[in-house]
Amino acid sequence: MCGYQVKATAAEMREAVRALLSVLEPEQVRELRAGPAQLDAPELREWTYLPGSRPGLATEGLGGEQREAVDALLAAAHSAPGAELARGAIEVERHRRAMVGATGTDRYWVRLLGDPDGDGPWALRMNGHHLAVHVLITAVGMRVTPHFIGAEPARIADGPQAGRRLLGPEEDLARELVTDLDAGRRAKAVFAAAPPEDILTRADPFADPALLPAGLSHEDMTPRQRRLLEGLVRRYLDRAPAAYAQECWSDAVARGLETLSFAWAGGLVPGDRHYYCVRAPDFLIEYDNTQDDGNHAHSVWRHVRHDWGADLLGAHYAEQHQ
Repeated sequence: MCGYQVKATAAEMREAVRALLSVLEPEQVRELRAGPAQLDAPELREWTYLPGSRPGLATEGLGGEQREAVDALLAAAHSAPGAELARGAIEVERHRRAMVGATGTDRYWVRLLGDPDGDGPWALRMNGHHLAVHVLITAVGMRVTPHFIGAEPARIADGPQAGRRLLGPEEDLARELVTDLDAGRRAKAVFAAAPPEDILTRADPFADPALLPAGLSHEDMTPRQRRLLEGLVRRYLDRAPAAYAQECWSDAVARGLETLSFAWAGGLVPGDRHYYCVRAPDFLIEYDNTQDDGNHAHSVWRHVRHDWGADLLGAHYAEQHQ
C-alpha cells in the first residue's frame, strides 16, 4: 500500500508541475527549469532560509492563475498539515513585510531540476525567507528533506492574524516534555542556560547529528515522556506526504526508539528564549526561538541518508552503471 501511495504522490507532483508549466510564459519556463544535468550540479544542495534572491522563477511577478499553480505545487509536496505550515510561513512573512513597510508581493523562488516527463530523477524546490521545501523523485521513491519552516514573529501581536503562533505546537510539545522531567533527567536534557542564536546545523548541505548535544535518551524517560517525544517527532515527519512520513517513522521504530534523544537550552517559561533538538542516527530535528527577544522561530527536519534524495540518486546511478 505504501508503494502505491508514493507513486500516487509522485504522479500528483508531476501533474502539478505540468499545470504550472502550462500557464507560464516561455521566459518564465526558462527561469523555472535548470536542465536535466542540473541534478549533478552543486546547486541541488545549496540552500538558505535567510532573506535574499535565489535561482529560479520568482513568485513576485506571477499572475493570479500562475500563483494558484504554484500553491497547488506546494500542496502536492506536503501532507495537508504540512501544506498548511508552508502556506503559513508565507502568510507570516507577509505580515512581517507589512510591519516594516516593505512593498511588493511574496518573494519566493521555484526551481525545477531534471525532467518530470522523462525516466530519470527530477527535483523541485521552493525557497525564500523562512521557507525551504525540497522534493526529489525517482521511479522508486520520493524524498522531502531538508525541510525548513520559520516564523517572524513567532507570535503575531496584532492585525487580522493576532494571536497566531505558526509553530506553536512544535514549541508547546517540547516545553511540555522538558517541564515534565524531574531534576535528574532535566540535568541531562538541558545543556545550556543560554540558547544558541540559531539552529546549530544552519544551512549546511550535509546533515550531521553529531553537531547536536546528546541530551536525554528515549530509554531514560518515563512512559509519558517517551510518548511526548514520539509525538514531537511525528509532528515534524507529518509535514511530508503520509506514505513517506510513515516510512520514516517505521525506519525509526525498526532502528529502535531508544536511539532518540532530546536536548533543550534556554528558559522554560513561555516567552523565554529557547532551543531544542531531537537527535537520531538517521535524522535530526532542530527548533529555536531566540532572536527578537524570543519572538522569531526556526524549525528544520534533516535526514542523514535522504537529504536531497541522496539515497535514491545513488541507487539510480548505480543501476544505470551496472
